[in-house]
Amino acid sequence: MFARPIALMALVLTCLPPVGAFAQDKAKNPPRLEPTHAEVRYGPHERNVIDLYLAQSDKPTPLVLYIHGGGFQGGDKRTLNPAEGKSYLDAGYSIAAINYRLTDTAPAPAAYLDCARALQFLRHNAKQWNLNPALVASTGGSAGAGTSLWIALHDDLAEPSSDDPVARESTRLTCVVVANGQSSYDPRFAEKIGIPRPNFERHSFFLPFYNITREEIETPRAQQLYEQMAPITYLTKDDPPAMLIYSFANEEVTKDSNLNLVVHHPRFGIALKEQMDKLGIECVVQYRDQQGGVVRHGENAPPITSVQFIRKQFEQAERGAPK
Repeated sequence: MFARPIALMALVLTCLPPVGAFAQDKAKNPPRLEPTHAEVRYGPHERNVIDLYLAQSDKPTPLVLYIHGGGFQGGDKRTLNPAEGKSYLDAGYSIAAINYRLTDTAPAPAAYLDCARALQFLRHNAKQWNLNPALVASTGGSAGAGTSLWIALHDDLAEPSSDDPVARESTRLTCVVVANGQSSYDPRFAEKIGIPRPNFERHSFFLPFYNITREEIETPRAQQLYEQMAPITYLTKDDPPAMLIYSFANEEVTKDSNLNLVVHHPRFGIALKEQMDKLGIECVVQYRDQQGGVVRHGENAPPITSVQFIRKQFEQAERGAPK
């Protein structure tokens, strides 16, 4: 968190990526969850809405944010995987599924800031919905993963002196668990970790995300945006633990590689883990091996589920234990 300009079915149960990270066996999935409160507005735009799934409890419940994917160009909060959602509710965690502005309306950092605002709104209204504002995890796939990571690593966006009580709320998280996430959207960073830059820049998300033309890719303005929109830019030792899960193997990328692999490669998680390890922050990275199983990068330990990871972080936070 460094202060810079601008302010197979259900991974959750089987250690493979959740929420649209790859094709689900719908016949085996439970029915779609129905929200306790639907279309709760947190901002002025039509996409500034949340679906709330409240866990039943006599005491305030921890909260899991779900931020959908879609390349910042599409997607919807209703893509919350039923098995994933049920696993959180069964654990006693409420869920807030968030919609945000897309790049056809507003380029980056609009999605980031919308979701941060949603978090502040939820904290401000925590008592109304029996939420514990001190225990909040963020989840999501692809664009939702990158957004979760950006909020997790960025400095607190709270404005303590604001006249707006929602803006005074913190945007800090207890932990983050993401699927097929990007620790950076900087094409130069992609090149450094073995992702051919031309491939990365060819993905449909790239130009609209930054609101640039292909001719502007090398301009100082674009390069500044690359820095500002990269979650890893803001990493410091006081940031929360992270778990990153990938539905791909850690394989070589060539100019002919599928663009889905290019932008969802485990190396984005491995690079973040390397930096977090240096800072003493827990970071778990899991991906497929060549036989289709699941491995934990750099650790002689069995895979874990997202619920297991989140539970550990919530319990440590409640005890005041170090991360």
